Amino acid sequence: MTHSPAVKAVLCKAYGPPESLVVEDVPSPAAGPGEVVVSVKAASVNFPDVLIIQNKYQVKPPLPFSPGSELAGVVRSVGAGVTSWKPGDPVMAITGYGAFAEEVKANVTRLLPIPTGMDFVSAAAFGLTYATSEHALCDRGDLKAGETLLVLGASGGVGLSAIEIGKVLGARVIACASTDEKLAVCREHGADDTINYATEDLRDRIKAITGGKGADVVYDPVGGPYTEPALRSIAWRGRVLVVGFAAGDIPKIPLNLTLLKGCAIVGVYWGEFTRREPLRFAAAMEKLGRWFAEGRLRPHVSQTFPLERTADALTLMAARKVKGKLVLTIA
Repeated sequence: MTHSPAVKAVLCKAYGPPESLVVEDVPSPAAGPGEVVVSVKAASVNFPDVLIIQNKYQVKPPLPFSPGSELAGVVRSVGAGVTSWKPGDPVMAITGYGAFAEEVKANVTRLLPIPTGMDFVSAAAFGLTYATSEHALCDRGDLKAGETLLVLGASGGVGLSAIEIGKVLGARVIACASTDEKLAVCREHGADDTINYATEDLRDRIKAITGGKGADVVYDPVGGPYTEPALRSIAWRGRVLVVGFAAGDIPKIPLNLTLLKGCAIVGVYWGEFTRREPLRFAAAMEKLGRWFAEGRLRPHVSQTFPLERTADALTLMAARKVKGKLVLTIA
């Protein structure tokens, strides 16, 4: 199969806002030992992509680089020693960065089979959000059937995946978001109760919904002003899952609150988990693929964009105007 020596890629050449990104031709990548080159069909936009181009993320690739942490496509070529994949295989990959390009080189350990019946757009939107939420809720939060899960920022990609996984695990799910339109999407994905924290008092509503008991697990990808009131409203032996800080501010928490509730604040660093515990990660992805095949998980892609409009997609993400996921489609 012939291919052009140059491919298009979105490049971050200097740190800055989404509009500072450029789309340029770059050399077609060649697979080294243990590597695979993927012809990308779709790549999804995640909040860390907004941070990484501004040098505000914990991962700091050398300039210039392509953002984009997950993709779906078809294997184009494999490097020496790669036996698990062959050209033509459909794959999804979680790359950390580099996915916003027509062709991407990835280590074989970053590739996953696309679950049966899943198209490329859904596959690009599946891995990172669902795997983050599965790790948070099952591994770090130990969420059990019959418990109450409170999801902050519930209408975003990770929020909706947390709602769905919470329901699979048998929890009662309370979704929190800033507009009634966002909360309607949360209900479509299985939320039992909703709280509009722009118009309602978060603590009063949690108290009313839970009969004063509070939520057993708080899933927090937002940070900012909502973490502390959610913690103050937590049930005895509750767990606050620290997933991220989409609000921009990292809250400082009075530690006496954990003592009073006998509760835990638990860090969720999914990327590091995948590197340190690859076998557990692989088992989690297999389980998620099974749940998808059973119709229990439904990735919510609200909009698609061509590669040339990556900046527009990232601007929407930065403004927190996205319900579910945005996906770049690449011919």
